Order: sequence, then C-alpha cells, then structure tokens
Amino acid sequence: MSLNTTAFGLDFNTPLCLLSGNAGYGTEYLKVSGFNYDAVGAVFLKGTTEAERYGNPAERVTETPYGLMNAIGLQNPGAATVISELLPKLNWDGKPHFIPNISGFSIDEYASLARAFDQTPVPAIEINISCPNVKKGGAAFGNDPDLSAKVVEACRAVTSKPLIVKLSPNQTDIAEGARRCIDAGANALSAINTVSAMAIDIHTRMPRLGNNQGGLSGPAIKPIALLAVHKIYQVAKPHHIPIIGQGGITNAEDAIEFMLAGATLVGMGTALAKDPLIANKIIKGIQKYMNSYGFTHVSQLTGALELHDNSAGCTPASCLK
Repeated sequence: MSLNTTAFGLDFNTPLCLLSGNAGYGTEYLKVSGFNYDAVGAVFLKGTTEAERYGNPAERVTETPYGLMNAIGLQNPGAATVISELLPKLNWDGKPHFIPNISGFSIDEYASLARAFDQTPVPAIEINISCPNVKKGGAAFGNDPDLSAKVVEACRAVTSKPLIVKLSPNQTDIAEGARRCIDAGANALSAINTVSAMAIDIHTRMPRLGNNQGGLSGPAIKPIALLAVHKIYQVAKPHHIPIIGQGGITNAEDAIEFMLAGATLVGMGTALAKDPLIANKIIKGIQKYMNSYGFTHVSQLTGALELHDNSAGCTPASCLK
C-alpha cells in the first residue's frame, strides 16, 4: 500500500498538506511536543507580500458554529526577509516540500514576487488570487476570471517553477475560473480558499472582527468545497492538472471525500490549531480505508466518485428510497 503520490512534477511522501497561514513559515510547529512532518507531504508557507505588512486591527479571529473566521490581513515580514532569513532555516530535501504563498495587490506585485522566489530553492509557488486589486476599486483578483488569468500569465512569464493557483469560492463560476487559470499556465489548483463571511456581537451591535468581515474556514465550508472540487475536476482532468482539495478537513473521512471528488492532494488548516498532531491520525485513517477497500495506491482514490444516474428521471421506486 503506497501513500506516495506525484503532482505538478514533484514527489510527495503523503497526499496531506498543511495550508498557508496555518503552519507559519515552516518551523513554528516544530516547537510543539510530539510534532513532526513525517505524515506531511507539503507545507504551504504563510502568505507573503512584497512589502512588510502589519495586518488588520483586532479582533482578527473569531469562532463560529462549526467554523473559524479570520481577517489577519496578510501580516508578514515582506518577501526580502522571508527569502533571506526564513527560507534558509528550512530543510530542502523534499520531505516535506515547503511552498511559498504569494499575495499581491497589483499584477506587477504578483510578477515581482514570483520572480523573487524563482531565484530560491522553493520547488513551486502558490498564488493567492483572493487579494483585492487596489488599481480596480478593491475587487478581488480571484473573483474575476480575466484578472485571475492575467495574474497567472504575469507569474508564468517570470518563472519556470510550477504555479499553483488558490481559487476563491466567492466567484460566480469556479469551474470557469479554473479553466482560465489553466489556459494561462497554472500547473495545479488549490480549492477552496475561505468563504467571505461576517459575525456580529449583539451586545455591542458591532462585527466581531476588526475588519468587519473575514474568511470562514473549518467544517462549515466542507460541503461547499467538495462541490467546488468536483466541478473543477471536470475541467482539470483533461489537462492532467492536479487539485489540492481543502476546506474543513478534520479527519481521514473528510480527506478521502476530497480525493474521491477529484483531489490529488488534500490540505488541512483550521483543524491543526485544535490538534497539532492530527496529521498522523488522518494518514493512519486513510491507510485503514485503503486496506478495507483493496486500494493499493492512494492515487486510485482521485476522482473515484460515482454519481447517481438520474437520466431516466424520478420513478416511484427510486423517489421513495
């Protein structure tokens, strides 16, 4: 039974990834007793912008039923510091792969960041296209297929490294957004990013987040994410573009659902804060499932979903089941 898998030209010892913003810059969780990267195939580093950012005002995080909302505001020390001071602290033997996440507020900034990381040992670059375009009234790049494609094209022009595009669920047609990114040069797709949301304190009559709104993650968004991955898979499969499925994964069953829907790799974020040692538990659960159903390689799970055949319509027998 093998958990090794290949995606966008890289070999991963397991299909499980730690998502950007949840594992810092790759060393923070190593301070937690018992934590290691044995069960992890990749770590996506915290979102990095060209200049240092202090982030949004407090509060930045609030819990919701079955989820977590955040409005961190891309706090980070800036690309130059990440490249010169933080990347050298990481192990570049590929177990796990450490992949930067770049966030820009203009197409030129995205290109500049991709060019900067192209000169480093990183094996790939993840593009966060959920950032607001400051030159276009603040609309998120990821919600406009044309702008999404232009960002990918600009990054593709300055690097030969694999590009992973993190898709926003807040767009009208995520499958069309995925198609445009593939045409522009994306080598892989991450789905989904957080869902735009708000929480209100009824006693102060104010939003719970200092930014007024934020991104919702956790189990509450899993059904949304699963459908998005299924839709994207229909577009990505003919081009052999892998998907990193994410959104509310808290156990092995969740991870398996994403793979069945079409994901090659699966990402975990919010659950890590609750249980830093959860990765090993998820991998053991995937192995148990594979053994129970006779799967010999984890890649056999990708896209193995079988849809109901409703072509004949509803009959009395089928509708009453």
